[in-house]
Amino acid sequence: MKKSFSLVSDTHKSERLVEQIKGELKKYLKRERKKKLPEGFDYWAFQCRAGFSQDEATEVHVSELGKAIEYAYEQKQDSVYLEVLAQAQQAPKKSSEP
Repeated sequence: MKKSFSLVSDTHKSERLVEQIKGELKKYLKRERKKKLPEGFDYWAFQCRAGFSQDEATEVHVSELGKAIEYAYEQKQDSVYLEVLAQAQQAPKKSSEP
């Protein structure tokens, strides 16, 4: 998902828009995690970027996306850009030596 969300609306309060964006993000992550993994992979990892625009976006951890949305709202920005890309990953092998 590469999307720019507006934080300004004539019909909704900005606080409500922030909650709607977080809800859409949560649904997207849940939908991606449900997808069938390719053979040989163990879990879905997410590469995430967030910022006021696509050019200003920086890498963030998936758990920090909500804070990035709130930060854009607190800075009175008109929009927030989110980029979330799913990748299949393998869990690291555990060593059998004690």
